[in-house]
Amino acid sequence: MKISILGAGESGVGAALLARHLGFDVFVSDAGKIAERYLFELRDKGIPYEESKHTWTSIFDADEVVKSPGIPDNAPLLQELQRLGKTVISEIEFASRFTTAVLIGITGSNGKTTTSLLTYHLLKTAGFPVALGGNVGFSFARNIIENKSGYHVLELSSFQLDGIASFRPHVAILLNITPDHLDRYEYKMENYVRSKFRIAMNQTNEDVLILNADDLEIQNYRKNNPLAARLIKVPAHFENTPSLTVSDAVFDMANCVLKGPHNKFNATCAIHAAKAVGVKNEMIQLGLNTFVNAPHRLEKVATVNEVEYINDSKATNVDSVFYALQAMEKPVVWIAGGTDKGNDYSPIMSLVGQKVKALICLGVDNGKLLKTFSPFLKIIEETKSAKEAVEQASIFAEKGDVVLLSPACASFDLFKNYEDRGDQFKAAVRGLGKA
Repeated sequence: MKISILGAGESGVGAALLARHLGFDVFVSDAGKIAERYLFELRDKGIPYEESKHTWTSIFDADEVVKSPGIPDNAPLLQELQRLGKTVISEIEFASRFTTAVLIGITGSNGKTTTSLLTYHLLKTAGFPVALGGNVGFSFARNIIENKSGYHVLELSSFQLDGIASFRPHVAILLNITPDHLDRYEYKMENYVRSKFRIAMNQTNEDVLILNADDLEIQNYRKNNPLAARLIKVPAHFENTPSLTVSDAVFDMANCVLKGPHNKFNATCAIHAAKAVGVKNEMIQLGLNTFVNAPHRLEKVATVNEVEYINDSKATNVDSVFYALQAMEKPVVWIAGGTDKGNDYSPIMSLVGQKVKALICLGVDNGKLLKTFSPFLKIIEETKSAKEAVEQASIFAEKGDVVLLSPACASFDLFKNYEDRGDQFKAAVRGLGKA
């Protein structure tokens, strides 16, 4: 069997390594430059590849094509493959064919990574042989080669789900559905919603689907689309209390790094998933106590002069900022801005009015932020670097305040990516007061 693989990032190279491991004939094609670490792996395994081009005839000479989730279905190459009747699948679909492990799939517009990391941590703490992959960490395909795991926790984007056919998670989590990536879905929300629900399309009544009971898009879809899995409906609204009740158990959240009502929802979904595969309550509590979230997600950086600094650089949309502000219990000096994605700030106006004492704009063009918040925020400053933003924030922050980087925007005007923005923010905070 010959497999052509489009894209040589983590997903594509993982699929190529698995295909070679299984004895398939493999060809990898990437329209851009291939990162050095992936070139080394392809050469080491003797996998033929090309970069900076797609040779259509070489690609078409395959029984099946595995494509990177970053390649849109309307790309000319994909359109031609479809016309020729070639099967095009995602790496998730390809990898799932070669494991009998228990699969836990997690998707949603917001909170995927935190929920995936926590679910993985709860199973690992309990001693389960578990691997983490998909849209976070290593690819699913790579994990199948390198880990003899009986359980796989997979963060799944809508793009990855678009390329599945028979992939079936034994436990699935659908956190929420809010507008995102609509350019890939003909700017039709219903297409994006359908894509997210593909996580459940192959589930049976032996499987579990944990979903947001209060999400309107989820509610509307369910009215006309029956689901086969056993449903666990989690309400999205939680109080800021130090405990969390899930089914028959009460968990202490006082020592857990996850703060705010939205993270209580994420934690509840992760706990339900862990309980569904047999993790005991006492091990779940231990996992909650020892969990460390990924960087740039309400990450506590330092306390300087009795002011707390929090890095939430991953908050690149208004929904994420809503959750961040909701979690704040102290007066906020808010750092926001970057490349606007058509933001509608109306959902956070009330929270900003209640909690924000000053806005530090961090972007090349801050016009929309200025126009929106000038009428009711007395202090608004413009800055062009993370260092300048932190310095300005430190001027307006008083004892007992929090400085929150939660941008609501993409980072590409001043930074390489949101990680770079967050890293520069952290470096600036740690440099406060130093000569």
